[in-house]
Amino acid sequence: MYAGTNKGGTEAIVAAERLVLERRAQLDGALTAASVVESFPLAIDRIMGEGGLWSPETAASAFLQANGDITEAVHLIRAHRSTLPRLEFSEPLDPRELQILRRVVSTQRQPDGPILLGETVDYTARIIHEGTDLPLPIVDELDGEPLSHPPDEPFLRFRDQLAEKGVLVDRDTGADAEPFDIQLKAAELPAQRSAWLSAIAQADTGGLINIWYQSILGTDGYATENVTLGEVRHGRLPVRVQHPHTGEAVEIGRIRVSETEAVAHLGGLRGEDPTTYDVGYAMALGHNERKTISGATLDIAAHRFRGTEDGKRLQQILMHTTDGLSASGFLEHLKLPHYVTFQSGLDAAMAARAEADALEHLAEDPDENATTPIATAAATERNDR
Repeated sequence: MYAGTNKGGTEAIVAAERLVLERRAQLDGALTAASVVESFPLAIDRIMGEGGLWSPETAASAFLQANGDITEAVHLIRAHRSTLPRLEFSEPLDPRELQILRRVVSTQRQPDGPILLGETVDYTARIIHEGTDLPLPIVDELDGEPLSHPPDEPFLRFRDQLAEKGVLVDRDTGADAEPFDIQLKAAELPAQRSAWLSAIAQADTGGLINIWYQSILGTDGYATENVTLGEVRHGRLPVRVQHPHTGEAVEIGRIRVSETEAVAHLGGLRGEDPTTYDVGYAMALGHNERKTISGATLDIAAHRFRGTEDGKRLQQILMHTTDGLSASGFLEHLKLPHYVTFQSGLDAAMAARAEADALEHLAEDPDENATTPIATAAATERNDR
């Protein structure tokens, strides 16, 4: 916090908080948590994903309190989450139970199951329009047939299709390690897969994209062409816990998640089988496709290069530098008073400058009577030599 012992420090803190509260008061109920959830769904999903807490209303309240600053809203969510008791551990989520809201398959023209574009602006023109009128009419039918959501039917996921074809690399190590909980334990290196996947799910989206982009740029500065997405999905998953009396798994609600499967052809690196493909995976809360796309690709790299210097470096980056709250916290603290350490360094630099000037002056005129302690000491040392 700002040093209250400075001149007017306490008054400045109170005045700064008042400015924020006055701006919020001017809204006069125009924006509520419910309206923010409906109006800014992607921002709310990002806050929940980076904050590690599924609660749209709480995320919306943090968004308003932070004046729309997503990083500050994440900070509020993390602080709030730390006060909540952990009542129960859920059963492992099964992505095959996903109720699809959006599914994009880049590797097949006619994939198994439906392709759903869902709610997205990926295919609309990037033209700003003003007012409340929609730029295009809402279409209820196509070629005389009413538009309808295709029925939810079981379908083969991308990795399952590769497994059926016999070209999926076997990642089975013979041991199913207990998932690493990054919320309760500090990051450890070398990291296990569950640790870096958890870090990816909670990472700052922009930071993760930057790391991914660096990893795929070739020596000529252009992105390599071996980056392929198997599937990108967004939908609802049931959350289950064990009933305290019966011990049976019961559904307590559903959350929305995004998940991506990326694919890489193994080209014989480090004894790899060139007839196989590896599939990377990432999942995040809400509609967070950019995070899961970059994360799935980095999952492949972290696994393939594990045990090497490049792999150790990538794990270190994923586990220690992708958390947006940690990075922003370190950056924000630079705005706090640092006058003591700065003045100390400045005094040392000025003393060193004075000594250098005295020695330079003495070297130019060695016969001049030295009157300063520094010059006298330098002359004595010269005579000794």
